[in-house]
Amino acid sequence: MRDLHNISFTTKKLMSGNLQVKFHIQNASKPCYGYLLVNQAFSDEEIMEEIKLRLNLREQSKMDLLKFTFKNQWKDDHQFYLYSA
Repeated sequence: MRDLHNISFTTKKLMSGNLQVKFHIQNASKPCYGYLLVNQAFSDEEIMEEIKLRLNLREQSKMDLLKFTFKNQWKDDHQFYLYSA
């Protein structure tokens, strides 16, 4: 398990060739864990950046009320799942 900046993760190569990443975020206020599916073998730094990017997009989308309209063509991210621990 790799631990970088309060985010630790493990990777598993799937039969499809994709890479499944299970991560834990150790934050005193709100610990959580999740899964990320990537299409190719990323380096540890690229995985960390991808997790941070998806977390940032998830946080920004909480404030975006346009996602509840049909005009925006909002799409859910089915390759990133986040759960509270």
